[in-house]
Amino acid sequence: MSIVVENLLKQYGEQKAVNNISFNIQKGEIVGFLGPNGAGKSTTMKMITGYLTPDGGKASVCGLDVVANPIAIKKKIGYLPESNALYYDMYVKEYLSFIGGVHQIENLNSQIKNIIELTGLTIEQQKKIGQLSKGYKQRVGLAAALIHSPEVLILDEPTSGLDPNQIIEIRNLIKQQSINKTVLFSSHILQEVQAICDRIIIINKGNIVADDTLANLQKNNQSLEDIFKNATAITAV
Repeated sequence: MSIVVENLLKQYGEQKAVNNISFNIQKGEIVGFLGPNGAGKSTTMKMITGYLTPDGGKASVCGLDVVANPIAIKKKIGYLPESNALYYDMYVKEYLSFIGGVHQIENLNSQIKNIIELTGLTIEQQKKIGQLSKGYKQRVGLAAALIHSPEVLILDEPTSGLDPNQIIEIRNLIKQQSINKTVLFSSHILQEVQAICDRIIIINKGNIVADDTLANLQKNNQSLEDIFKNATAITAV
């Protein structure tokens, strides 16, 4: 398994933001991670990537415990957070060179060229990040997540701010990357999840309320929107 989550818990005072959840994701899967605002999606992703420490349970990536091996698992993961924090005063190529240097990538110039082409940043590569549209900033974040050729991609709202044509391009890129990577993908755009994902996990109030293939979830001819509404209307105990 590429990602293993076992009884993962994150608590803030009396509130269990993530309540002892468990799931596994295999290499090559694209898994949609859905839930209402505040359901625990981003908190779960931050624990899997090692940016938050669990209060209980554990998570592992490519066989490595994320708490015991924080540096090693960051080499395995490409992470695009929802906030997509970038250095606005840096040029696109300069920023990717910085990120590549952190990862100690060999043949860095060649890899930067490849990743700029892959993410459609060629015409913007000489600009400062702060001068870019929101959609192109999102592409820079995705390029930074991909530059070290990670085994696992964790993408929190990766198509946020993109126009319809850009969404299709990024969707195709994610599908292409999933051939030899594991992808955990969060989005509020259900049509995007339906177009990209093989399997859906829905979290509500910190609890997993659905986890199955898209085909099984839709076997009664329900739309993903109806499945989501029904699952998140349930107050899990």
